[in-house]
Amino acid sequence: MLDIVIWTGAAISLLGLLGLVWCIISVSRAKRAKLDDDAMRAVLKSAIPLNLGALFLSVIGLMMVIVGIFLG
Repeated sequence: MLDIVIWTGAAISLLGLLGLVWCIISVSRAKRAKLDDDAMRAVLKSAIPLNLGALFLSVIGLMMVIVGIFLG
């Protein structure tokens, strides 16, 4: 039963990690494009909520893994 919690947590954490990688790639693309200040601020403004959501998913997934290991 707790194997499900561990593997689900690992999958959720992996989704969060993919989201973080996507945020890094999108911001680095904008930096390489040498956008003006307003355009760069718009890119960063759209990346911040996604970055925080991905970080939240990673933390929740890792917590699920730790709880599954601890209780198992």
